[in-house]
Amino acid sequence: MMLVLRECIKAQSGNGLQDPLPKPYATKSSRNFSNVIGWEKGLTPKAPTGFTVTRYADNFENPRWFCVLPNGDVLVAESNSYHPFFEKVGAVIIGANKSNNLRKSADRITLLRDANQDGTPEIRHTFIEDLNQPFGMLVLRDWFYVANTDALWRYPYSPGMTTLDPKKSEQILTLPAGKVNRHWTRNIIANAEGTKIYIAVGSASNVAEKGMEVEILRADILEINPDGTALKVYASGLRNPVGMDWEPQTKSLWTVVNERDELGDDLVPDYFTRIVENGFYGWPYFYHGQHKDDRIKSRVPPTIEKSLEPDVDLGSHTASLGLVFYNHTSFPKKYQRGAFIAQHGSWNRSILSGYKVVFVPFENGKPAGNEEDFLTGFIADLGKERVHGRPVGLTVLKDGSLLVADDTSNVIWRVAVSH
Repeated sequence: MMLVLRECIKAQSGNGLQDPLPKPYATKSSRNFSNVIGWEKGLTPKAPTGFTVTRYADNFENPRWFCVLPNGDVLVAESNSYHPFFEKVGAVIIGANKSNNLRKSADRITLLRDANQDGTPEIRHTFIEDLNQPFGMLVLRDWFYVANTDALWRYPYSPGMTTLDPKKSEQILTLPAGKVNRHWTRNIIANAEGTKIYIAVGSASNVAEKGMEVEILRADILEINPDGTALKVYASGLRNPVGMDWEPQTKSLWTVVNERDELGDDLVPDYFTRIVENGFYGWPYFYHGQHKDDRIKSRVPPTIEKSLEPDVDLGSHTASLGLVFYNHTSFPKKYQRGAFIAQHGSWNRSILSGYKVVFVPFENGKPAGNEEDFLTGFIADLGKERVHGRPVGLTVLKDGSLLVADDTSNVIWRVAVSH
């Protein structure tokens, strides 16, 4: 898959070469949902030579996202979509996954503890339940934060806790709900100083077909103080930003973004980009810089002078969601300070795309080469659209191993260096 860097696009344009993106509707828009068959006993995803893939834990209900606590405990947000479109025509779940459906959300966070550090957690607790599509999580000072689809909550927290007291919870911010609209996930991340929290909120629609009035505080990354005050839009025009992380060298914020649908197989590529404060990234008026979306009939607001070009092209309809920079030393040097991205796979391409974890190398704080397949084997039969699972959340443990949440097969995979 091609990596399109901002510099590459500018170089091609300067030499009079053809725009690297195809024209809209070069192919027809497709609905192509995968059939999830699960993983037979002993079968795992495939990592490069020198790595081992094992089951870290299983028997979840849609494990979506991670948070590693200061003591090394792993929190798993179990939640799912309620979108009526996907309820009617969503992915077919067969075989080992008949219990997995798109109308049910476990709405809980589960704690896993690997006390003897053997790579398998022996302690498992319900950390908190009865939530509302929980997703992003973080610990900041004496508080645990969780982003539901409609609000940001915090709970008193001290190291080693295995459960939270819901009676002591505090809602600090109302968010635009995603239960009846597209893009329900709400990811959160704090800066290194712990003075700001950033919230990724996707759009309510594909390309503002419901009107911009329902998109207030959506398709944005928001910024707040830890107590919920001083709300501002940090960056906008991001159709569905999900994974966020800090690049280790420059300390800049990066995100992966799901771009728009229904323009054909190869439009519009999802992307991975550095976030510039007050930057505008195009949605819904433009994509990948100054490519105008002719489906948008309303005038471009006069406050928008230019749409920023994304840094890395991740392929169209890959549903790139999970993101983590590898800021550890146990993996080989080529992976250190680079970015792992989980591609959940999408429904809007005639041939399945995504369904893997890819790696983007970095040097001096910038992407430094083509993306590489890192964890594959999720597609069981491409011709029959059969997949074993769909990778989504990523995190790195204190021992340097990589965890991958496979939300449709209800498994968490651990990738470690072979010994």
